[in-house]
Amino acid sequence: MIAGIDHFVLTVRSVDDTCDFYQRVLGMKRHDEPNRPTALLFGSQKINLHQVDHTFEPKAKAPTAGAGDFCLVVARPLAEICTSLAVNGVAVEVGPVERTGAQGPMMSVYFRDPDGNLVEVSEYLK
Repeated sequence: MIAGIDHFVLTVRSVDDTCDFYQRVLGMKRHDEPNRPTALLFGSQKINLHQVDHTFEPKAKAPTAGAGDFCLVVARPLAEICTSLAVNGVAVEVGPVERTGAQGPMMSVYFRDPDGNLVEVSEYLK
């Protein structure tokens, strides 16, 4: 019945700091609309951002900065992402390490964003 994920929401301490991080490190694009959450666009998906002191309805029951844990699939070689992480001073916590994703085996690296969310970035193995 479900075909994919359109978007998810992260609660963050600072929308500007979060946008700067994801734009600089992962090449996402910031999208702002009046009276709507700021979004980070990538591929055909987006991440909506709710700042802890300015959330939108409806929302999670207990929105908390740093509670996210998610996996993003790369459009470029994982090595390029690792280079971007290093150039931007982002520490890799785990990886590269083999994991199993929704579509099979992949190589992943794990790191934290400015709020402490655990971000897994993966490349499917051919």
